[in-house]
Amino acid sequence: MGFYVKFWGTRGSIPTPGYSTQKYGGNTSCVEVRVDDQIYICDGGTGLRELGEDILRRQNHPKSFHMFFSHSHWDHIQGFPFFSPAYIPAYKLVVYGTDEGDSRIHDLLSGQMSSDYFPVDFSELQGQIVSDFIGKGGRELEGVKVDYFGQKHPGDSWAFSFVKDGSKVVYATDSEIDLLLPNKDKVNDNLDAPRQVPADLVEFVRGADLLVADGQYSDEEYRTKEGWGHPRATTVVDLALQANVSQLAIFHHDPMHTDDMVEKKIAQCQERVDRVGGKLRIFGAREGVELRLD
Repeated sequence: MGFYVKFWGTRGSIPTPGYSTQKYGGNTSCVEVRVDDQIYICDGGTGLRELGEDILRRQNHPKSFHMFFSHSHWDHIQGFPFFSPAYIPAYKLVVYGTDEGDSRIHDLLSGQMSSDYFPVDFSELQGQIVSDFIGKGGRELEGVKVDYFGQKHPGDSWAFSFVKDGSKVVYATDSEIDLLLPNKDKVNDNLDAPRQVPADLVEFVRGADLLVADGQYSDEEYRTKEGWGHPRATTVVDLALQANVSQLAIFHHDPMHTDDMVEKKIAQCQERVDRVGGKLRIFGAREGVELRLD
């Protein structure tokens, strides 16, 4: 059985409910990766609440989940206090850091539920919530090889890869790849120039059946957003092309972007693929959409 991937939150920075965002969604980052009845959760933005409610409605669902947080900014953790399975004794939530002893995310999840911010203290959660780590070189979890990669973002962030039986999913949000381009000055002068994406990142992503990647800004927007921690969407296209990715989901939509603006950004990305004759499939990540990767 291949991977199933479902988008529960695709927005960056802050939830944006409303008429103008109803197609791509307003919940912040949360993606479910599922295989062989095991659930791997990427980020805990506001989309995590709806994922929790959906899990409880499923028949014969697992009682243990693997949780991976790209980093600790609000839009990636703010759904955790509303994740219903955390309140039920039968459930176990394993929160992974990168290296042994790394309990930073676990500690931050606890901190945001202090009485100054939330009416229920972390210690009152009845579910079993434990810290664990991936470790250098990756780790096999329930038959899936999970690995991580450090990214360029204020305060740092991590990408995660999931591999099983030759299928591969990569989740890589909040990563300002443009600052790492060896030819970034040339790119700034000529946006049609190929982006020289760092080789180690290309190798981490290489061969992914699906890359879910931060593509917050259009080419024009990035000129005034450099250093904000997010890339040009077209730079992510070059990463995907260089890494022989099959499908690219542009993710972490800017909170100021309407559905029409997201679609214009995706069209800009598609034009870049068409210019080089690539076969990469590109789409904007949409809340509620599920993909099956065989």
